[in-house]
Amino acid sequence: MKNECVKAFVKAVGTSALALSVAGCGSQQLTDYSATTPKLSLDEYFDGPLTAWGMVQDYSDQVTRRFCVELDGNWQGNEGVLVEKFYFADGEISYRTWKLTKNGSSYTGTAEDVEGTATGAREGFAFQWQYNLQLEVDDTQYVFFLDDWMYQLDQYRVFNRTSMKKFGIEVAHLTIFFDKQQPNRTCKS
Repeated sequence: MKNECVKAFVKAVGTSALALSVAGCGSQQLTDYSATTPKLSLDEYFDGPLTAWGMVQDYSDQVTRRFCVELDGNWQGNEGVLVEKFYFADGEISYRTWKLTKNGSSYTGTAEDVEGTATGAREGFAFQWQYNLQLEVDDTQYVFFLDDWMYQLDQYRVFNRTSMKKFGIEVAHLTIFFDKQQPNRTCKS
């Protein structure tokens, strides 16, 4: 009986180690996309009005929230302002205003519900954006780490996948689809 337990333990450890090593090999790097097109430039894509649709899924992939966002960006040189108005399916409306700075292929930004400074960079059609977001859950403030990956599909559309973590553990992920094709649709249309 003792040998069977030891074998089961060794097998479980070996399987876990293999899973972790395979998972580590699959991590994407921004440089993986350096040769891709179209080249995503935040100051070009997020300039003017656009609309996005998204959803939040919890750790079990259950959809917990759906939303639409009306965005309006305005860039003057390397400085930009991106105003976001979120319409959630449950009737909640919230706002965020990003103040962004471009430095070559890197960007920094601040917003009223972001702790500290967000940082990001682009390579080819991809952009990685990381920041700590303050969220209120049941009258308590929490800070979550967000790791956004945006991919420009064509001149009108960008797809976004975000990992939301607390204490290094993914607790949710967001999926967002941006569209700036004219005539611009709104969340009300």
